Amino acid sequence: MSLLPKKKSDRTDSYPVLSLRDEVNRLFDDFFSGNWLGVPARGQWAPALDVSETDSQVIVKAEVPGMEAKDIDVSITGDVLTIKGEKKEETKKEEQNYHLMERRYGSFQRGISLPTSVDSSKVTASYGNGVLTITMEKKEHSKARNIRVKVE
Repeated sequence: MSLLPKKKSDRTDSYPVLSLRDEVNRLFDDFFSGNWLGVPARGQWAPALDVSETDSQVIVKAEVPGMEAKDIDVSITGDVLTIKGEKKEETKKEEQNYHLMERRYGSFQRGISLPTSVDSSKVTASYGNGVLTITMEKKEHSKARNIRVKVE
């Protein structure tokens, strides 16, 4: 009995070209579905996030360039932060011939589980230079606390 996983087919051992063909097919499938380099499929997008934590706060930063603050909605339900919005597409000019279009437009929704409980009444959100910053105060019982050890 072998501990190595069983191959799908032994035909690739005899015909290495078949293995190459399978890999090329997978590469094209991933490329046209938008799964390469983490880029979502055409028409879909989600902002990149940074989540950090201090002793008293949880801070989330989201990259949402080209948007206006009025087009962004932030909500907290339990320990889940949800960011929704819509990036409106600029009007295309008929006389332009596009050779490449990588910018994403349309609506998005991103929900993340927070690393600790936060006080939903003490949440602030600001937007500047294409970055949405959400600052949330931790609940009192979630804050780190040092406990002094007594010597007996």
